[in-house]
Amino acid sequence: MNPSNSLEQKLLIEKENISNSKTNSVIRSRFEKIDLNKKRNGILENKTFLIKDNIAIKGEPLTCSSNILKSYKSPFNATVIEKIQKEGGIITGQTNCDEFAMGSSSEFSIYGSVKNPFNSDLVAGGSSGGSAAAIAENLADISLGSDTGGSVRQPSAFCGIYGLKPTYGRISRYGLVAHASSFDTIGIMSKDLTDVYKTFSVISGIDKKDATSCNIPLNDKFSFKASKLPKSIGVVNKNILKDVNPEIKDRYYLLIDFLKSKKVEIIEIDLPFFEYCIPAYYVLTMAEASSNLSRFDGVRYGNRSDSNDLSELYVKTRSKGFSDEVKRRIMTGTYVLSSGYYDAYFSKALKVRRLIRNGYSDIFKNCENLLIPTTPDLPFKLENNLKDPLKMYLSDLFTVPINLAGIPSINVPVGYSSNNLPIGLQIVSNSFKEETLFSLAHILNEEEIFEKA
Repeated sequence: MNPSNSLEQKLLIEKENISNSKTNSVIRSRFEKIDLNKKRNGILENKTFLIKDNIAIKGEPLTCSSNILKSYKSPFNATVIEKIQKEGGIITGQTNCDEFAMGSSSEFSIYGSVKNPFNSDLVAGGSSGGSAAAIAENLADISLGSDTGGSVRQPSAFCGIYGLKPTYGRISRYGLVAHASSFDTIGIMSKDLTDVYKTFSVISGIDKKDATSCNIPLNDKFSFKASKLPKSIGVVNKNILKDVNPEIKDRYYLLIDFLKSKKVEIIEIDLPFFEYCIPAYYVLTMAEASSNLSRFDGVRYGNRSDSNDLSELYVKTRSKGFSDEVKRRIMTGTYVLSSGYYDAYFSKALKVRRLIRNGYSDIFKNCENLLIPTTPDLPFKLENNLKDPLKMYLSDLFTVPINLAGIPSINVPVGYSSNNLPIGLQIVSNSFKEETLFSLAHILNEEEIFEKA
């Protein structure tokens, strides 16, 4: 078959799948802009990509699912987009998400809620729920999302796919609309672990446009064929798991038993300052969000309300442009940064973050990897947590600590619950040791232990 005909057939199938999708995961496609005659060579040759609507694609809308940017189009490509296209990848569309990546359910969006592909009454997770649901529905080979506190891993768990959050600084953030700059990472989702690794190897690396990107090369000796189990792995104690869904716990202990059978040393650990992770995370991210989102004022770009008074223009524009959740985070962030409260909240949260980082560094002196649940529960019902922000925030209980520490993690699908909902577990490694995540995830996939359960 002619390669161009094969690609055309593939794109037609994906276009039809998007048209028939019932998850509301893809908000716009760009099949008409794809040149079928263009020669594509590289690691990602003819792989199709869907991109979260907070990552810049030149000439395409970049709305972050928000009214305030509804009319905005990006004048440039994010670094990750340039790298994907250089290696033969094809950008086919953009995915729905929580407004400005602030949420854990992909319900805070001007395009409506993303629905779980396994049950349309349930959430797909957030904030990269559209990217996760689209992959679960076979709408593309690979998708990109952003992970500030679990926004790639949590929806990946809810949709039954792989979801990688890399080490902070491993992948350039240039072209990613900032939520909380010291936490934000671009993550990768796919059903195929090899596709996740190939994409990771392409988009990693230092970027002169992003001062936080790191010049630490990948392990060029890594190969899936040479994958080895870790010598030791840290597992959390039963006290931390007491409120976790029983079916998730069953899968967790099943995996631990498998590792024991393979002579992997199992070390029980306490997650460092676990009870302080959620409050420290939200104090810091809301503070950074209040600063980052100050640029959206209706003057420089985006939608603008009519007013002859500058102060009134700001108030009207931001009041109409932002949703309640974004306003909540901006106001809380401004509060913790204000005079009299900076030391009481923001400064203390920074100190806690440092202790958490140091705690994980100490753990990795004895453990090659950690095994942690990705979520405390299975996907919840749409609108179930909308009126209870604290309950929504707690769905990130096991993902937030990883972002505070800046270390990498991957969600691994580990089968299904009794009512056919996906279950995911996290493998965690020390900074810039992503190859150990891929090795263990590959072995678990090859062994097929979860299908036998």
